[in-house]
Amino acid sequence: MILIHPVILSIFFMHSRLCETLDNARRHLLAARGPHGHWVGQLSASALSTATAVFALSRVNRPALVPAGVRWLVAHQNADGGWGDTVRSVSNVSTTALCWAALAGHPAGDTAVSLAEKWLKTAAGSLEPSALAKAIADKYGKDRTFSVPILTMLAIAGRLGPDPWRFVPQLPFELAALPFEWFQVVRLPVVSYALPALIAIGHARHANRPGNLVSRTVRNLASPTTLRLLREIQPTTGGYLEATPLTSFVLMSLVSAGLTDHPVVPHAVEFLERSVRPDGSWPIDTNLATWVTTLAVNALGGGTALGGASRLTVDWLLNQQYRTVHPYTRAAPGGWAWTDLSGGVPDADDTPGALLALAKLGEPDAATLSAAVAGVTWLLDLQNDDGGIPTFCKGWTGLPFDRSSNDLTAHALLAWGAWFDRLPAPLRHRVVTAAKRATRYLSRTQRRDGAWAPLWFGNQHAAEIENLTCGTSRVLRLAELLTPSPLRGEGWGGGERSHPGGGFTPHPHPPPQGGRGPDRTRTDWFPASWNQRIEAGVRWLVANQNPDGGWGGRAGTPSSVEETGLALEGLAIAGGNETAAIDRGVRWLAEATDRGTRFPASPIGFYFANLWYFEELYPVIFTVAGLSRVAAR
Repeated sequence: MILIHPVILSIFFMHSRLCETLDNARRHLLAARGPHGHWVGQLSASALSTATAVFALSRVNRPALVPAGVRWLVAHQNADGGWGDTVRSVSNVSTTALCWAALAGHPAGDTAVSLAEKWLKTAAGSLEPSALAKAIADKYGKDRTFSVPILTMLAIAGRLGPDPWRFVPQLPFELAALPFEWFQVVRLPVVSYALPALIAIGHARHANRPGNLVSRTVRNLASPTTLRLLREIQPTTGGYLEATPLTSFVLMSLVSAGLTDHPVVPHAVEFLERSVRPDGSWPIDTNLATWVTTLAVNALGGGTALGGASRLTVDWLLNQQYRTVHPYTRAAPGGWAWTDLSGGVPDADDTPGALLALAKLGEPDAATLSAAVAGVTWLLDLQNDDGGIPTFCKGWTGLPFDRSSNDLTAHALLAWGAWFDRLPAPLRHRVVTAAKRATRYLSRTQRRDGAWAPLWFGNQHAAEIENLTCGTSRVLRLAELLTPSPLRGEGWGGGERSHPGGGFTPHPHPPPQGGRGPDRTRTDWFPASWNQRIEAGVRWLVANQNPDGGWGGRAGTPSSVEETGLALEGLAIAGGNETAAIDRGVRWLAEATDRGTRFPASPIGFYFANLWYFEELYPVIFTVAGLSRVAAR
């Protein structure tokens, strides 16, 4: 009788579980790709978006969609009487207040209103306008990007007492009349993407509660210019940033200011009417097509998985690159946005994602190489003085989405590494300088416990809603720029070369165009202490694995498919000796997805102003990405 050692049996069953789950998940992800070679995804329905859309449409007397929206809000109220941003989110004061305002005057929502008022009294201490306004303002601190729009809707709805506009701070919309280049100097109280809200809400406050003679005169003089700008930056779809809340706030504010005939209004109405879901709800944004496509390509490993359709994906991605100055943020040509629709804005997460995907989709032709050079340059020009990478605009404000962040900085470094060997010599020199500054930034921002915090993902169960698992795993991916791996051949940092058919093999020769050789090409991007920082990040991930084998945003938060996939990806790249933690994570992920056949989504995504969402493709993509890296070990 042949006896098989228990360790060998354990390895066999773990390998079988891994392969089956990964194969099923890859098939699921490939089946979700559209006929034109890209993914669209499905964003979660949003109570916040639905409340703002219902209210805005009621203000312009477009009642057709309002009853269904009211019914949806009532049906999706949390058991505690509040609302969260999504149907899987815990209640929060912002969304509950907006739903409370939206349901005003609708008999079908009377019971829901009563329950909401009880929740708000507990959360804010009182329904008195001053207490409610303080609770909302305190949630966002000095950033008025979202607190002022919420207070504006409450004021219009009559939820802030007999003198409601005194609780709404006046946004200095007159500053939008200044040359765009001055915005960095004047330090607007809202982030760059919120310019439409600054203008429209500023006009509403000005019309309903004018200031003194001087401010009134200045704003009256600036009004024609700012209102013209508001129309100029409205995309052809009518939706600012393709975002329902932002477009709704603009619409209700213009109406409140007596500007119902302004040309922005009908286009905004059309956007809201076109973007409603069959169940009466609205999502936070129309789609994240470009973002989920690049995530999917990078998770699948590129051209081999896509077969003959890889050229379709390349062409589609090339078509999404901005070739002219963007009218909204004045972003230079060369970047990518999150969506294929006109409301998108180039940013420093989708641009690296597109660059990485294009690098994996086969040997670049002239058009692809030209696009990559433009994208790399765009990221270089965006780098902040602190060495980090912001989302939209360099040095505009110190507010979220305009200040540097860990996840975007790490993403840019990976993109620079993927294309470094193919860049012209002068651009390579710029990349080296920028990369050194970026890695010094990441060294400074690592926490004492080894973790990094991200900007675009959160965890509703964690302290300060930070998703340290996501941030740490994103930075740990940089280890692939330094160490050999089965996915990277000789370990040069981006280093696969692709055959025309899409297969990848290691670089057989030193880098072209005068590069310095594999041992030095990426190593000198990093400070001497970088290996210790990576090790500290790995230790943090292992220490914060839940007893069930999965990961949440940190230890003690519920495990999710998304966060476990992200953690496995980071550990598989950087944590070579952490086999036990990886095995436990694979086991949990296989069970949670029923061997790669079901993918429950969790609200870990942050949209603008920390609005929560979940995306149906995230758990699939992050499962494939994490298990692919583990399998490649």
